Amino acid sequence: MKKIVTIGGGTGSFVLLSGLKKYPVYLSAIVSMVDDGGSTGVLRDELGVLPPGDVRQCLVALSDSSEKMRELMNYRFEKGGLKGHSFGNLLLSALEKINKGFLKGVEEASKILNVKGEVIPVTDSDVNLCIELKNGKVLKGEHQINLNFEIGKIGIKKIYLTPKARPNKKAIQRIKEADMIVIGPGNFYCSILPNFLVKGIPEAICQSKAIVVFNCNLVNKRGHTEKFSLDDYVETMNKFLGKERINFVTFNSLKPPQSLIKKYQKRKEFLVPFIKEARTERNYKIILTPLLNTKAPKISQADALAKQRSFIRHDPDKLAKVLMFLLELEENKNFIKAII
Repeated sequence: MKKIVTIGGGTGSFVLLSGLKKYPVYLSAIVSMVDDGGSTGVLRDELGVLPPGDVRQCLVALSDSSEKMRELMNYRFEKGGLKGHSFGNLLLSALEKINKGFLKGVEEASKILNVKGEVIPVTDSDVNLCIELKNGKVLKGEHQINLNFEIGKIGIKKIYLTPKARPNKKAIQRIKEADMIVIGPGNFYCSILPNFLVKGIPEAICQSKAIVVFNCNLVNKRGHTEKFSLDDYVETMNKFLGKERINFVTFNSLKPPQSLIKKYQKRKEFLVPFIKEARTERNYKIILTPLLNTKAPKISQADALAKQRSFIRHDPDKLAKVLMFLLELEENKNFIKAII
């Protein structure tokens, strides 16, 4: 069975895994551990637990349990002292306490939810994401960074984790064993890049013989990546990997409805551009194909971060289909003489 490792966090990983789990592959989802907003942030502060939110989304995506169980894990309380909290976040925090460790808690949750594959926190260190801007200002915490709209304008001097994170050994092992490594989609600075700030993760990817695919985002984030093109994403990603390691990039070719585009434009967020002529030579292949989800996402009104959620999203099945095509293409590369 082919082994696929996904790297990311948040809604992007949920979408990706929801599609890939339908195929006969072994999935290992490596998840960012810097979330400190909404329900997750409250639990970190009040209980001293590690962030459960992104892990919960991946567990639900890979769960083979009943629809009701998956619905329960994502259920958010709308009133009382638990308002805004998801049941799944509370369960993971309780399992961490019972098992005296977050990694053990995630393993128990995986059994309860009958998870296909495995969900692997990139680290079990209690860390925070920090960005030092070129004007000397330091943004501490994923939530503060997510809500800052001057990062792109001022420029980043340094992005780092504090304290330094120890890598999850299982994450390193799975990367080295992988046939395909899939990065993104997701919040670039807050969900994707934090994984590559954990020492050992970039090195393992560079040593791996797997094909590496980057799923380019559909929309640029205001104040963060608003000037980014497809090539800028790949260039930045390779910089954090330490070498030009990305083999393929998936890019959506289908425009969203004009009403949604206008909605995003009011938030000063625009579709990621791809300019074919911008580079005369690229060390990666770009897969242009319709990847847009045409169905409106369901978002709970009890979700404290609901206004920040994306409405322009990848379609899980379309994205998974392209990735499986690339996996088979690589497998048959010696058989195929040329693709013109």
